[in-house]
Amino acid sequence: MKHNKLVTIALVSLFLLAQLIGLVIIDKYNQKSLPFGIERPEFQDNFSYISLIISILIATGLALIIINLGAMKVWKAWFIFASLYLLTIAMTAFFNELTAFIIALGLVLYRVLRLSLVSQNLSELFIYSGIAAIFSPVLTIFSACMLLILISIYDIIAVWKTKHMVKLAKFQTKSRMFAGLLIPYNKGKKAAILGGGDIGFPMIFFGVVLMKYSVLHALISIFTTSLALLLLLIYSKKNKFYPAMPFISAGCFAGLLISLLLI
Repeated sequence: MKHNKLVTIALVSLFLLAQLIGLVIIDKYNQKSLPFGIERPEFQDNFSYISLIISILIATGLALIIINLGAMKVWKAWFIFASLYLLTIAMTAFFNELTAFIIALGLVLYRVLRLSLVSQNLSELFIYSGIAAIFSPVLTIFSACMLLILISIYDIIAVWKTKHMVKLAKFQTKSRMFAGLLIPYNKGKKAAILGGGDIGFPMIFFGVVLMKYSVLHALISIFTTSLALLLLLIYSKKNKFYPAMPFISAGCFAGLLISLLLI
């Protein structure tokens, strides 16, 4: 087991909670537009995943340039802006635009100025809902599936071959601006982490399933994906990095298949 039982259960529980929150926010955006006049991108139906993959590669490239330059302040500024932007979208599902922005700003400042287990993970529970609210409504099931497949392949290469994703994770942890869930333990000497992509990409998929089928289909997929993540953490070894997306994607696909057979 990669981490102890308590930490493993806590990490999977936070992943599950983030997905359930995301489902609520995505559903609310079925009845309302994005805040501050933000427009969703327009994609060709079954090829939207290509544009997203290209965007991800560009963003990763920029992040690696920042790391190689050691530009910690640039990374922090980028992180703060992105967090504020996405949290505002997420909070606007429940509040008016101004109130949502103030709450988002408060969460970002709380995290930056007083980093702790709570402040780190509280904002992470909502951030990826902002991404899913933008992209889930404009993707088809085919595009969402292809996105997960390509991201899983990329994750394998980035973690086991080029190892640049490991380097990025270490840099983020050092900067105290880690994009994802993070649970320190053993008096802070170790930490259980789950990258932001491992939360955001399945959330986009669940959002598409919600809109194309039903909330029950999405909930079954969330359950099987959380189970897949749990199994990965149970059977993975200590002090080794694993690409989570292949296992998470398998859980997504298994859940969708099961839900289609049962409902």
